[in-house]
Amino acid sequence: MKIVLLLALLTVGECGSSESVVGQTGQNVTLSCTYDFNYYGALAVCWQQGDIPRRGSCNNQLISTDGLKVIERTRASSRYQLLGRLDEGDVSLTILNLTDSDAGRYGCRVKIPGWLNDGKHHFDLTIKTAPQTTTSTLNRETSTETTASHTAGTGAESSVQQQQQQVDSLQSFIGNTVRVSFIVFIPALLLTAAYRFWRTNQRPETDRRLNQSEGEEMYSSV
Repeated sequence: MKIVLLLALLTVGECGSSESVVGQTGQNVTLSCTYDFNYYGALAVCWQQGDIPRRGSCNNQLISTDGLKVIERTRASSRYQLLGRLDEGDVSLTILNLTDSDAGRYGCRVKIPGWLNDGKHHFDLTIKTAPQTTTSTLNRETSTETTASHTAGTGAESSVQQQQQQVDSLQSFIGNTVRVSFIVFIPALLLTAAYRFWRTNQRPETDRRLNQSEGEEMYSSV
């Protein structure tokens, strides 16, 4: 009975915890893993894909730390980051720009001193495809923007046309006024000048006739 109980405890200790996480393509996801830094001090931690082995370090390792800094990236790219406060025991793994191939099981192994004391945390990551923007949606958006731009442009053109029409109307009015002035006032001025010239020529003739009449009257009196 004691042997069975011991095997059960060992099995639980080896399996560790497991958590399901859902991510979306093109976005980032963080798999949370922490330990008591104040109690243990800095501990070595490694991340891997797949189940954590019962003993030793991580297989298929992604990234590892000595508790204060990242010390190894066996095969992982820069998409795998430890962005938490390592000096506070936050060794959470952040995967950048998720792809469909990132789906699967991940393991965080915290190397706690002692026999079979390592902390093991598993995460089952599921990836959902981000909604695709259809061509028709893009066309509608583009069409809306084009219509708005065309409307704005048409409004500006209409305003310019109205201003130009007003200027043309004013110029036409001024031109017509000038033409009417020439037609009406110039003949009037010519007639006035002709009349004055005629009056000027008539006055000496009248004076001559008056003088002649006065002479004849004086001669008759004599």
